[in-house]
Amino acid sequence: MLLGVLIGEGHFGGDGKQPQVTVRMHTRHERLFGRLLEWCPGSRLYGPYDHGGRRYFQWMARGEVLREQIVPLLDRLPLEEIDEHVFERYRAMKERYGL
Repeated sequence: MLLGVLIGEGHFGGDGKQPQVTVRMHTRHERLFGRLLEWCPGSRLYGPYDHGGRRYFQWMARGEVLREQIVPLLDRLPLEEIDEHVFERYRAMKERYGL
């Protein structure tokens, strides 16, 4: 389930200093965000935010939780075969931040 959410809704990037994976979705998905926090201790949930008529939460994983939990899971997937676009974004994040 975690990997499906990351593949479908995740943004792989960073802030210029450190890599991060971000999931931004409507507040109606609040329970799912609770699960993300359970599955990835050390990740953070921000919001709810109101912007442009949209109300959403933003979940972020960076630092140790990203390096030690999420990257190893994603690396075990045949991500390039599943979704080439997501694979390229993930690969670029890893390359840019030396993961």
